[in-house]
Amino acid sequence: MIEEPLQVSIRILEKDYRIACEFHEQDDLRASARLLDSRMREIRQSGRVIGTDRIAVMAALNIANDLIQMQRARSSPEGDSNRRLRQLQERVNSALAGDPVEVPASPESDARNQPPLDASSERV
Repeated sequence: MIEEPLQVSIRILEKDYRIACEFHEQDDLRASARLLDSRMREIRQSGRVIGTDRIAVMAALNIANDLIQMQRARSSPEGDSNRRLRQLQERVNSALAGDPVEVPASPESDARNQPPLDASSERV
């Protein structure tokens, strides 16, 4: 038996849309519609963008930018795990060489306020 696509009703900025989707995709479709509606309302309330089409384009650009930033953060060699692993490697190398250990400052906080790097719970 072949399943017919399901028709899901969503509402974005007081306008109803019927969208065809697979049964197992309906929750994600509704969540996506809520996110888009929320972003469009924020943009409309700012008063800087006028017109539903322009609001929709700005919301889509903002959501796409968020997605790109998240993808970049995940694939970046500067990710938190990789950064901590490099710090551990540098500290081990310094200790083996007999150099004084320096904890590099992170962008989030000043190095003086950071506790010593504890690798006892780290996994690679």
